[in-house]
Order: sequence, then C-alpha cells, then structure tokens
Amino acid sequence: MFRLSFGEILRFLSACHKMDGMKNEDRPLPLLTRFAGHLRTVNTHRRLVRINCFKCGLYRQGLTHDLSKYSPSEFLVSVRYYQGWRSPYIREKELYGFSYGWLHHKGRNRHHWEYWQDMINGKWIPLPMPFNYVVEMVCDRVAACRVYQKENYKKESALEYYLSRNDRLYMHPDTAALLESILRQIAEDGEDAVFARLREQLKDYRNTSHIK
Repeated sequence: MFRLSFGEILRFLSACHKMDGMKNEDRPLPLLTRFAGHLRTVNTHRRLVRINCFKCGLYRQGLTHDLSKYSPSEFLVSVRYYQGWRSPYIREKELYGFSYGWLHHKGRNRHHWEYWQDMINGKWIPLPMPFNYVVEMVCDRVAACRVYQKENYKKESALEYYLSRNDRLYMHPDTAALLESILRQIAEDGEDAVFARLREQLKDYRNTSHIK
C-alpha cells in the first residue's frame, strides 16, 4: 500500500494555500475541482492505455500501467498543479525548473525512455529499450494524445507530438528509430492495424528475449 508521510501532507496543504498575490490567470482551480479532475484524467488515461495494450497482447503491462500515479508522491503533486489541458508536471517544471512527481514517476515506469539511462565509464548513456516497453510507450503516447486533445485527436497526433520535441536526441538511436517508425505507421494506417501487427511481432519477441 502507498503511505502518506506527514511531510507530504504539509507540503501539499502549504502549496494549496499559497495563492495570495497571484495573477488571476495563474490562480489554480479549486482544490476539489483539481482533485476530481486529475483522478478522472488518470483513470481515463489508464483505461485507454489498457485497451491499447490488450490489442497488442500486453495484458500484464496494460493492467499495471502507471499505477505509481496513485502514490502520494505523484498524485498530490499532480493535484497541486492540475490544469486539465496538459500534464501537471509541465506546469511544475515551469514554476521550479523540475518536477518532483516526474522524477518519482520516470524511475518506476519502464515504458518511459528516461528510465533506460545508466552511468557507464563516467558517462550517462541511453540504453536500448526492450521491444515490449517500446510498444507500451506507443500505447501510452496515443492514449495521452486522446486524453488531452479530446475531439481534436487524429491518427497523426502522437507522431506530431513526438516530432515537436527533442526526446529522440537523448534516446538510444535504436529506440528513437523504432518509436518513430511505429508512430509513422499509425499516422498512415491507424491504430488498430498497427496494434495488430505489433501483437504478432511481440509473439516472436517473447520467444527470443530474456527480458520480461
């Protein structure tokens, strides 16, 4: 079970009440609105990822995806910076230059490329992601675009978001190439067709890989 420390409670309550002197556009939404909104966002996102993962045959990963988002270290931070139209971590980074919630999240979820970094001979080196986690990352990105773009979502959305950022410069080249290839296939053929192909590819991958 997740445990809530007294310090986490104090930090959360303190941040929720530091509103004096803020401009109207910077004022956070009411606490209950943020709490309910973020919980709904997480639940909806996990449901969509679960559907995507199941289509690819990733049943365990679909069921366990992003469970750490319910932990106090991630959930309370996200409620604090919830806006409804983008990740709360982005707002936290704007304010402080980094995100406590994101640091906790990326170190516990293997479908993020940031998890696959290691210090080798004194240098930080990106590691190639196992194929099953690349597929979960694709399912995650597609679901996130659906959640935040809502009726504006289209099959090219995940590719467009990927190309708008510089993540590929810091991933392992093989991971970046594979991710972009899959996203381009989705942009051309749609999710269902690509997920069906990935399901067959994962069957072959399980027969040859020692990483689960």
